[in-house]
Amino acid sequence: MLVLLGIGVVVLGFIVRANPLLVVMAAALTTGLAAAWTPEADLQSLYVAAIATIAAFGKAFNDSRYVSVVWLVLAAIGLLERAGLQERARIAIAQLRAVTVGRLLGVYFIVRQGAAALGLTSLGGHAQMVRPLVAPMAEGAAETKFGALPDRERFLIRSHAAAADNIALFFGEDIFIAIASILLIKGFLEQNGIVVEPLELSVWAMPTAIAALLIHGARLWLLDRRLKRALAPPPVAQEQGVQP
Repeated sequence: MLVLLGIGVVVLGFIVRANPLLVVMAAALTTGLAAAWTPEADLQSLYVAAIATIAAFGKAFNDSRYVSVVWLVLAAIGLLERAGLQERARIAIAQLRAVTVGRLLGVYFIVRQGAAALGLTSLGGHAQMVRPLVAPMAEGAAETKFGALPDRERFLIRSHAAAADNIALFFGEDIFIAIASILLIKGFLEQNGIVVEPLELSVWAMPTAIAALLIHGARLWLLDRRLKRALAPPPVAQEQGVQP
């Protein structure tokens, strides 16, 4: 039962919002040391177990890293922002009166998830889409309906824009059979004697992606209601006893 301490480390790390990479490494070390611990264990044996855990962690990552492509676009995005990309995005969305924050982020969620399901994960992202385009457009949609935004609601909209990108990518990319996450799962299972085809993993990822779309769609609908309650001006009360 001691090996389950690793799960507790993961939960605690996410509660305190520690660096995810450090949390995963700490959980792996905790699990490895717990598995090697016995009442007769000394520091030397625990040291050997820690080294073996780190070596196994690195080997599994290296063996399962079939796809690793990183696009550096920060310089281009910085130039576009300097040229007024965010301002133009706000102006463009302000002209569409029917657009709400929830509807806009819902459309982006569908596009992002569909693109990720086709393997086009580079079409979105925080640096290249959320910060320069999606978040400013969502803020512009809110400002069109409610006027100037308080910082609390502005940051709430930004966080939901980032969440839409994260959740859509996370649950959409597993549908594409040649994505790194699918190949990582396949490599891990094969190391443990379980042979599965990428297509099988992809098929079973579809119901999860649909559930994520429905659940997050409901969250965005609730976001619109929350913004309306917080920002909509109260109805003007008619003075009692005063004739028009």
